Amino acid sequence: MSQAEDPHATTPPDQTSHSVLDPAGMRAHYRAQGLSEEDLAPDPFAQFERWFADASESGLHEPNAMVVSTADAEGRPSSRTALLKHVDERGFVFYTNYGSRKGTQLAANPHIALLFPWHGIARQVSVEGTAERTGRDETAAYFRTRPHGSQLGAWASEQSSALASRSELDGMYAELAERYPEGEDVPAPPQWGGFRVRPESVEFWQGRENRLHDRLRYVRAESGEGWGVQRLCP
Repeated sequence: MSQAEDPHATTPPDQTSHSVLDPAGMRAHYRAQGLSEEDLAPDPFAQFERWFADASESGLHEPNAMVVSTADAEGRPSSRTALLKHVDERGFVFYTNYGSRKGTQLAANPHIALLFPWHGIARQVSVEGTAERTGRDETAAYFRTRPHGSQLGAWASEQSSALASRSELDGMYAELAERYPEGEDVPAPPQWGGFRVRPESVEFWQGRENRLHDRLRYVRAESGEGWGVQRLCP
């Protein structure tokens, strides 16, 4: 009986029908330069500013781009890329539509994680903490700095809601452009604003040779004041 006639025969997969890319074989060699406890700034915000300056000066595209991970009330996670707009000793700030998926998830579950994937310099920063809304004055002040088109876009898009077509979105934008021509003040939408992430831990990851990476994590003291530092296995 031939293999074609044998219903139990195993047919090898058709290799020609799949991508030739092999993720398991993709490897990068990281820098020998490390990160020691003596290198660290006294707090994670000062350390972040140091590394953010390095990332910016290295020519990385949008070093303020970060992966924002949230979860709903049942713990089901979701992730997306957003842009960091401010950081100080109070936390990391980004802006969004409060009715978006991340906005509604944060309303139900304020726990959040941020990841800055600076692959080009073999570094990443991971932030874990809780998010709270910024005040309306702070939101309005930032909104005024946005380009006119981005201001209109914040009104036009009911972020994360379903659209019948692209033309529907373009039509809403055109109506707003007619209502608020270039040069005219656009108010901040009431459903749009900032979140400030108050970190409980901030990890700085430095790629090293042989996958023996340096991982140093700041952990907020139980009192809420001050930081301890832990070294983690890579």
